[in-house]
Amino acid sequence: MTTAHPWLARYANGDAAVQFSPAFEDGLSLFRHAVATNPDGPAIYYFDRVLSYAEVDRLSDAFAGWLTSSGINAGDRVALYLQNVPQFPICLLGAWKIGAIGVSINPMNRSRELTLLLRDSRARVLVAHRDLYEDVAREVLKEFPNVSCVTTSAREFQTRNDARIFAEPDRTPPEGVTELADALRDAPHAAQLRREMPPQQPAIIVYTSGTTGIPKGAVVTHWNFASDAELWRLWANLPNGGPVLAIAPLFHITGLIGHLGLAIATCAPVILMMRFHPDVVAEAAQEREAKFVVGAITAFIAIMNSPRVTPQQLASLEHVHSGGAPVPASVAAEFEGMFGLAIRNCYGLTESTSLVVSVPRIGRAPIDANGALSIGVPVIATEARIADDNGESVRPNEVGEIMLRGPQIVAGYWQRPEETASTFVDGWLKTGDMGYMNEEGWIFIVDRKKDMIIASGYKVWPKEVEDVIYTHPAIREAAVVGVQDDYRGETVKAVVSLKPGQSLEPESLIEYCKERMAAYKYPRVVVILDELPKTPTGKILRRELR
Repeated sequence: MTTAHPWLARYANGDAAVQFSPAFEDGLSLFRHAVATNPDGPAIYYFDRVLSYAEVDRLSDAFAGWLTSSGINAGDRVALYLQNVPQFPICLLGAWKIGAIGVSINPMNRSRELTLLLRDSRARVLVAHRDLYEDVAREVLKEFPNVSCVTTSAREFQTRNDARIFAEPDRTPPEGVTELADALRDAPHAAQLRREMPPQQPAIIVYTSGTTGIPKGAVVTHWNFASDAELWRLWANLPNGGPVLAIAPLFHITGLIGHLGLAIATCAPVILMMRFHPDVVAEAAQEREAKFVVGAITAFIAIMNSPRVTPQQLASLEHVHSGGAPVPASVAAEFEGMFGLAIRNCYGLTESTSLVVSVPRIGRAPIDANGALSIGVPVIATEARIADDNGESVRPNEVGEIMLRGPQIVAGYWQRPEETASTFVDGWLKTGDMGYMNEEGWIFIVDRKKDMIIASGYKVWPKEVEDVIYTHPAIREAAVVGVQDDYRGETVKAVVSLKPGQSLEPESLIEYCKERMAAYKYPRVVVILDELPKTPTGKILRRELR
């Protein structure tokens, strides 16, 4: 088995670690277990407020009661247009308790995007922040007269009102719309609350980031949710939990599973801060003695570049993971030098319910000849292979498309049979990411298949160029894209931002790269920006840079 799956030798417990049989097959049973195990223990830290597991259970019961009194039934969709606030897990769990399906909506989405997602999901309920209702949803909902809207304030469940997070005055409850606090207080008891869910029942529809076009809704089943939450627990070796520091959005698959799911699986609290702010994150980590964090590398770059964050504030952290965007080796080394914390790479997609590949806790990720840091090895109960254009597996160290199989791979896309059939083939997920696996089972990302640049007939992978750029001491963030060129067909363009107090001329960076890579690879165009455009999860928007 080790020959066919060379990564097993990298596991902490050898082949025994492959045995995977989660105690719970659905997210609701997983939560019920946490309530029964730790009813009075903290489930959510939100600034100066602590919500126990019993309290979250009671509040989600109340929301379930409001849903049933509003005519919402099993299978109906409940959309959550929310930041990282306690209302997100309360409403999601309440929906599950009547058999409804959650729909996560990015709170940065505006009218066009919200319209697309409500139309695609056919949601019956929209739970939104007051400001999002007033600024976006009120007008959109005129097209959806059958959607019930519930509004809420991010200032609920706390009294600290940190001005760095709550910069704007709170909106008053809009007239003619149900306020969540009222619904939770006055809701009748639901006639029937589900104690468990069929494993293959959809738990939540999570939309892809939409960096390549119209988002598709990945159908995360209860089995997917429970399995990947358990995989995170086992992989990070967190048998008894510990506060989980939530720096990724809960509407995104990383926050949903790597924060909320992991906390529930370990009967531990999740630390919510409404939205990401590096100084607030560091203070919360110290105040609540956070043990685990996972987030995009851009979040850790922001923490490094804040002059107010100290190593003492992050001293309680024992597990630091980064995924969602490539981790340059130079940035990982710099973070460890500043804080004494090794960042462990992890890799997953919305379609894989978060975790599928990661660096084991007993080792360090190798760096290849191009300076790229490995994303790790397949995690427990997960298989990976590298395939050519015909779907056939290639030899070690040959580049192809990364394909994945395991209990966390989602059921498919919501009402998209053609896209489902082309992406999920014979049980394997076609990721669209190009990479290779070495003889020991370590996987290296080369780049997104669609991002490859053809310059004068030569293939250029943007990530390789970015890894070189990140070694320059003045660079904070970098992204490389292909742009049209009349002579070369495409040429390499680099867009960068600089560390505080640094200055750099574009020509200087071009010369720096020219000295370190082949002539067809180095950027011919360099643009320096204050900030690179990103999704809320920290992925740089190459589409906008092009």
